[in-house]
Amino acid sequence: MFDYMTLRFIWWAILGVLLVGFAVMDGFDLGVAMLHPFVARNDAQRRVSLNTIGPVWEGNQVWFILGGGAAFAAWPPLYAVSFSGFYLAMLLVLIGLILRPVAITFRDKRSESGWRETWDWLFFVSGFVPALIFGVAFGNLLQGVPFHFDQALRATYEGGLLGLLNPFALLCGLVSVAMLAMQGAAWLSVKSEGEVSVRARRYGALAAILLVLLISAAGLWTMLGVEGFRIDGVIDHAGPSNPLAKSVTREAGAWLDNYRAYPWMIAAPALAYAGALVAALAFAFSAGRIAFLASSLSVAGVATMAGFSMFPFLLPSSTHPGQSLTVWDASSSKATLSLMLIVVIVFLPIVLAYTSWVYYVLRGAVTEAAIRRGDDYYY
Repeated sequence: MFDYMTLRFIWWAILGVLLVGFAVMDGFDLGVAMLHPFVARNDAQRRVSLNTIGPVWEGNQVWFILGGGAAFAAWPPLYAVSFSGFYLAMLLVLIGLILRPVAITFRDKRSESGWRETWDWLFFVSGFVPALIFGVAFGNLLQGVPFHFDQALRATYEGGLLGLLNPFALLCGLVSVAMLAMQGAAWLSVKSEGEVSVRARRYGALAAILLVLLISAAGLWTMLGVEGFRIDGVIDHAGPSNPLAKSVTREAGAWLDNYRAYPWMIAAPALAYAGALVAALAFAFSAGRIAFLASSLSVAGVATMAGFSMFPFLLPSSTHPGQSLTVWDASSSKATLSLMLIVVIVFLPIVLAYTSWVYYVLRGAVTEAAIRRGDDYYY
């Protein structure tokens, strides 16, 4: 079907597409949760906020599951090291994601304002914590993660949760928070009306401007203060998966190598900046659909920029750079990648078609008047 090198590249691209899909689709769920206590000031408005994502958040979360499944099947060492090394961080993410349906469901079980206010803030936590941790994780990937293998390829992780919360990683976390707040605001500006939509546009414009500033700060820090990773010599792109069989050096600015070698990759940061700026203007002119499209393109640009910068590295090692995991030495077998590609070709269009149909059926805004009338809204 394809040679081993091409299959590895295809699966790197598939993993990237799944992560971008998660950032765009579940990103607005996380963003709505973060903005929920601020854009909605009374019970009816908060029900509007909840019902904008109520019918779709579970489907959007499938992108996260698909990404984890792709990492498990296509890049077993990546899955093993990252999910065990980032165990406590992943636990915080899962707690946040679990809090989301719990908060949405339990909020309506009692009518007391204190009860509902508590669940409203827990809903905020369910958006803020995962958004922050996802950004922190990518910040640590750019700096390298403290792990190594023995001769039997058994991985040892030498870090801890507090070590992940370093200044550069926290800056990347703020990039993620601003980015997903912008995405959530764009979704609310499309799916709500009245005061909720107006406030969402204000917060969205602010988040878009902050995103541009934070991306610039993170980019400068990456260029000047973060030692990137670079493969020395030649690596066999179609050889057996053995992360011990290469030499890697670290150097400030190495993460820019791909942009020098392939100038077309500059399209990713350009998309991130342009999308955020267009979204800010669209918020200012109450153009909700344009804001959502521009915001989605900006989110895709930010995620793609990280992938382009690191390629072919998947999980760099800060303590043993030569044992970093790359696209060329951390994959499953050729037969496994080929079989899974057939499965993706068959089932991914079905997932996309079903998702498109769901959004078509559920089109239209959620209004405060409809909530007060007692129309058929679940939350």
